[in-house]
Amino acid sequence: MVAARLWNTSRGQVKGGEVHEVSLCRSLAAAVTRAAGERRVEAVEVSIGGLRQVVPDAMAHAWTFVVRGTTLDGAALRITSIPAAITCDDCGATTELGPELGFDCRSCGSGHTRVTSGEEFTLTAIDICDPARVTKGES
Repeated sequence: MVAARLWNTSRGQVKGGEVHEVSLCRSLAAAVTRAAGERRVEAVEVSIGGLRQVVPDAMAHAWTFVVRGTTLDGAALRITSIPAAITCDDCGATTELGPELGFDCRSCGSGHTRVTSGEEFTLTAIDICDPARVTKGES
């Protein structure tokens, strides 16, 4: 049975709760606003691991309406995807995880592996508008 979800773009909610990406965008916007202060933000850059269960297109869409009417309105969201990878504790091999998401070592078959990337959600940069450049007619 497929459950239908109702989307409300004015609130960023689905029936039964808030969309994951909207919640992330709200937290991200709050952090960026604190860091930027009164300065105008042109772009925000984040790195998101493949195991974070974030859909980049949904995140970008959520960003546009989360920041609408705020001091971040018009700021671009740039997303860098970080592939998920595991490292084997037995042979030391590091393997990028594919869509099958098996966590056994691809080199030796051991189950003694650990995730070494793919769980990140990192605010990597905030591009601030330089008022001096705007005054001179540059952008």
